[in-house]
Amino acid sequence: MDRAAAQELATQLYRALSSGDRDGLDRLLHPAFEGHATEGLPLGLGGDYHGPAEMRREFWGRIGRSYAAHAVPAEFALLDDGRLQVRGRYQGKARGGGDLDAEFVHVLSFSDDRISGLEQLTDSGRWAEALAPVDLETVKFTVTDGVGELRLNRPTARNALNQAAADELYEVALRCAARDDLRALLVTGEGRAFTVGGDISAFAEAEPGELPAVLRRMTSPYHEALRIFSGLEAPIVTAARGAVAGGGLGLLYVADIAFAAEGTKFATGFTGLGLSGDGANSWFLPRLVGLRRAFELYYEQRVLDADEAAEWGLVSHVVPDEALEDRAWAAVRKLADGPTRAYCEIRRLLRDSWSSTLSDQLLKETEAIVRSGATSDAGRAVEAFLAKKTPIFEGR
Repeated sequence: MDRAAAQELATQLYRALSSGDRDGLDRLLHPAFEGHATEGLPLGLGGDYHGPAEMRREFWGRIGRSYAAHAVPAEFALLDDGRLQVRGRYQGKARGGGDLDAEFVHVLSFSDDRISGLEQLTDSGRWAEALAPVDLETVKFTVTDGVGELRLNRPTARNALNQAAADELYEVALRCAARDDLRALLVTGEGRAFTVGGDISAFAEAEPGELPAVLRRMTSPYHEALRIFSGLEAPIVTAARGAVAGGGLGLLYVADIAFAAEGTKFATGFTGLGLSGDGANSWFLPRLVGLRRAFELYYEQRVLDADEAAEWGLVSHVVPDEALEDRAWAAVRKLADGPTRAYCEIRRLLRDSWSSTLSDQLLKETEAIVRSGATSDAGRAVEAFLAKKTPIFEGR
C-alpha cells in the first residue's frame, strides 16, 4: 500500500472515532485486527486487544465513557515495512475531571486494504492526571468498597436544583458511568428534604424574557444526568425524606429500589408555576402510576403522602424517618455484594421492556442470559449451589 492510500485509511479511522461511527470502524478494521495500548494507562486500558469488537468495546468504548477527547493527527510517515506512523495529540478532557492534552504515536498495519493493527504510544501520566476530579459543592459523591453515595448538598435550600446542581449531577453521572468498580449507588439528600425540585429563586432572578434560556441551560445537563443514571450498569437505591417535588422526582425514577420516610410528600407542582414540567416526569409517571393518575398529579397538583406514593408505585418501601438511612444502606450494600453483571442485565431488560415488543424482549432475554451466564459470578454460583454453599459474588 502506498503512502497516500495508507494516510487516507488512517484519516478515515480518526474521523470515525471522533464521530462515533461504528459502521465506519467495521468497514475500516480487518477481521484479524490486533491492537496494543500503552502499558500503564489508567482504568486498566493498557495492553493487547484481539479483534475489532474487543478493541471497539473494551478500549475505545471505555475511553469514550471516561473521556470526551479525540485524536488529532499531525504527521504521517510510511515506514520501510509498509506500516504507517502517525504523530499527533489527544485533546479534550476527562468526564468529571480535567483537561487532556497528550502526545501520541500510532503505528498502523494494513492487510487487504483495511487496517489490521494499531500500536499506541502515549503519555499515560497525562491520561491519569486528567481524571483528577473537579470540586463538587452542591452534591457530595464518594465510592467506598464498590458502594457509591450521591448526596444532594443544599440543605438550607431544601436541596433545590439550581444550575450548579444540574451541572454537578451530570458530572457525577459521568463519573459513575466511567467507573468499573461501582457495584451499587445510593442517592439521598442532606437535611430535611430530599429535593423540592427546581430552585424557583433562580427562575425569579432571570431578566424578562430570559426564563426560557435559563430553563434550557438547567434542564439540558440534568436530563442527560438522568439518562445516564437510568442506564447505569449498577443498581440504584434512593432514600427520600421530607419532600420530593418537581423535576427532583427524576432522581426517584432512576432508582431500582426507592425508600421513603414516613411523612414525606410527593408532588409535581409544575402547573402552579405555569410550567409543563421536566425531570422525565412525562415519561415515567404514565408508566408507573397510569395515565389518569399522571394527569391528576399534573392538573390537580395532587400531593401524595408516603403511603399513597407506595400504593401508586412511586416508592418501594415506607419506613420510619429514623430508620431511613439504615434501611437504604442495608439494601445498597446487599446489592453491592450481589451479581453486578446480572443486575445490569436485569436493569436494562426491565427498563427497555416499556418500548419493546414481546418478540424483541424474548430475544433480548436470551442475549442477556447468555452474557450473564458467561460471567465468573455465574460459574461460581452454580458450583456453590451444587455444593449447597452460599455463593460469593465479585461483580464480574
